[in-house]
Amino acid sequence: MEPTALVPLRYVSLGARGPEDVVADRHGRVLTGVEDGRILRVHHLGDPLTARVEVLAETGGRPLGLELLPDGGLLVCDAERGLLRVGPDDGTVRVLADSVAGERLRFCSNVVALPDGTVYFTVSSRRYPLAQWIGDIVEHTGTGRLLRLAPEGGEPEVLLEGLRFANGLAVGADGSFLVVAETGAHRLTRYHLTGPRAGRTDLFAALPGMPDNLWRTGPDGPIWVALAAPRVLPLDLLHRTPPAVRATAARAAVHAPFRPGGTIGVLALDDRGRTVHHLTRRHSAFRMVTSVCTTGDHLVLGSLWEPGVAVCAPPATA
Repeated sequence: MEPTALVPLRYVSLGARGPEDVVADRHGRVLTGVEDGRILRVHHLGDPLTARVEVLAETGGRPLGLELLPDGGLLVCDAERGLLRVGPDDGTVRVLADSVAGERLRFCSNVVALPDGTVYFTVSSRRYPLAQWIGDIVEHTGTGRLLRLAPEGGEPEVLLEGLRFANGLAVGADGSFLVVAETGAHRLTRYHLTGPRAGRTDLFAALPGMPDNLWRTGPDGPIWVALAAPRVLPLDLLHRTPPAVRATAARAAVHAPFRPGGTIGVLALDDRGRTVHHLTRRHSAFRMVTSVCTTGDHLVLGSLWEPGVAVCAPPATA
């Protein structure tokens, strides 16, 4: 599918940097976590005159991926503290998991919950912390994980290892599979939950860029994919070199100044991995789109880089 223009309508400053994931609740409010550890709830994003920001909670770490629960609670992947739950009424923060097999959980990235209370979440890298995420992308470590937390809690179970910067998660419409974003491999991987292939993986979709967080409005909606960056040929070539070469390049990358490029994009895919919408924009002032959600008649974009969110027009329908 040929891409169409991503049309920004307005920018909403949050007064804090790095709204890495954005999710919308049933009232049309958008929740996000920012660099200073706060979880923010943004009202009336569609109207710049009435938009306002309130603090829902403070995690004491660095919140990344979010998942709203039916009771109004919020699951939070915190890059420093592990998997958290924020109470729906008072904003209390409870740690659900902070280690697995004696290893401290760090760089938890994204999370989904099934109706039976089972929680699945990703760890992007076991080698690099969030502050050095580019090192993992350059070295191509393949140390990402998919984990499962049972409804009764306890220690998480490791379902998949060797993922290339495991990131966003979404659940298939029928609940039979998960979609896992592998940022470093430019792909979405399907993990089967039920049926004869339960516990096995296959390719869900190969992508034109680096996928980050995923978002689904409901079983009837598509899976929205934020593309944090387009494919970069020199990086693809580097990934074919020996591990020692990649490790040397990664050490240099984590100390080099970084500024994301101006090409941004989002995709919408159906449950067969087919592209429904492909929206992109070159020379964008809003950079490094790491999440996208829908609310009302708008797309809302989050970014690890920016100090606010962008509100965009929805794609045209045939």
